Amino acid sequence: MHPFEPHPLLRNAHAMTIAPAFLRRRYPGLPPAEARYFEIEPPRGERSGTSLRGDANWQPDRLQHPVLVLVHGLEGSSDSSYMLGIAEKAYRAEFSVIRMNQRNCGGTEKLTPTLYNSSLSGDYAAILRELIDRDGFTEVFFCGYSMGGNLVMKMAGELGDAAPPQLKAVGVVCPALDLAAGADALAEPRNFIYERRFVGSLKARARRKAALFPAAIHLDGIEKVRTVREFDEFITAPNCGFRDADDYYFRASALRSIASVRVPTLMLAAKDDPIVPYATLCVPAVQENPHITLELTEHGGHCAYISRLPAVAGRPGPERFWAEARMVEFFLSHANLRSGPNLTP
Repeated sequence: MHPFEPHPLLRNAHAMTIAPAFLRRRYPGLPPAEARYFEIEPPRGERSGTSLRGDANWQPDRLQHPVLVLVHGLEGSSDSSYMLGIAEKAYRAEFSVIRMNQRNCGGTEKLTPTLYNSSLSGDYAAILRELIDRDGFTEVFFCGYSMGGNLVMKMAGELGDAAPPQLKAVGVVCPALDLAAGADALAEPRNFIYERRFVGSLKARARRKAALFPAAIHLDGIEKVRTVREFDEFITAPNCGFRDADDYYFRASALRSIASVRVPTLMLAAKDDPIVPYATLCVPAVQENPHITLELTEHGGHCAYISRLPAVAGRPGPERFWAEARMVEFFLSHANLRSGPNLTP
């Protein structure tokens, strides 16, 4: 696949990052989704259990195909454009795809009494185990974006040598592996537009949760919250079992376990990413791990990667949404497809 060449109008990192929100995309190659629920924690006494909903695009004869699990970023959902975009490409390449909603996302607030946060890698280990043990899949892949990238990498690191052989590979795009560095980056004046959006959305979600589970969710101090770090200090930490934001960032960051990753991994990151400092990925735990391939590009913004030209059927050319195509190419290299993939747009 060709190296990434940014669209000439999007060489500015902020323009690149924001542009996907204004692009109207269609996904004609993606069939209707089927809701798939995974029980993560059963009910205990008066405490409600936790389930996660995925939107599954199954291949016919699903067990004859690999399955790709997608995990979105902060305040995203299974219907985020990048989730649908990579799902369509993977489906055309003969994968079944499950677009997961993190806890509370995608309209799933009633499925758990808890808030979502970056420490919940166990949710995805449970999904992996269910796909293997209950469904019988022999080839499972995971891909995460930003916050979802941290969760996927944390899961892979915690599995370490015990990773099941059915987990064939993982991929992450602009993963937020160092949560403290990401919060600091968001607080920079140049990033006020992102922080303002995230904080507003997070506070609204927390209030909806408190209305549904008033005995479980406490909102003390929410009126003071103006930054993501303050939200994590006043809301995430006390509601999710952490001492404070610093404790949460330390315990939830995948950098603590990434040296133990033992499955083939592709990590895409842009040097101009305004939200995830690329230097946080250029650490020995990543660079010295032979199972991890880190591909750094000069441009790309945060999880955007809108390239110069779209693919042209019948002849080589870069794909418009480059990171999606690059990830599917990587997963194909580790999949045992019984028939050749159909990549025709």
